[in-house]
Amino acid sequence: MELRLATVADAGAIREIYNREVTETTNTFDLEPRTLEQQRDWLAERLGALGVVVAEIDGRVAGFASLSEYRPRAAYRTTVESSVYVAEWARGEGVGRAMMSELVDVATQRGFHTIIANIAGGHEASIALHHAAGFEIVGTQREVGRKFGKWLDLTVMQRMLR
Repeated sequence: MELRLATVADAGAIREIYNREVTETTNTFDLEPRTLEQQRDWLAERLGALGVVVAEIDGRVAGFASLSEYRPRAAYRTTVESSVYVAEWARGEGVGRAMMSELVDVATQRGFHTIIANIAGGHEASIALHHAAGFEIVGTQREVGRKFGKWLDLTVMQRMLR
């Protein structure tokens, strides 16, 4: 497995992984799949101070983990939100754990103070992955999203970097 920072050339592979989550799971609250142009724009927004890590296995993108702006107000600038998605064919291979470790390193190197993870619908595998990366549960937001006809909670996890 190779870990590296994403480039705009990874947009198609990232889009394929993400759109499956949009259309088939509650791992994201997005309801509409992204176009390639939207995915390129999303990626371009994160290539500066933020960051996206991709994992490759045999030259194929197996997953991605990203840092996003937590909130738009200036006082939140040292807090970021993390997301991690692993291709279905690569699950159980340690891809998520490797990417989360790399993403924490990227956030630390870029001077962020803390990372927030909002995990939808009590996804135990994602909660366990974040625990392994040093995150702690700091709360639950009840029924803040609705997808596939059901209300979804968010488990909020946090990792302090400094």
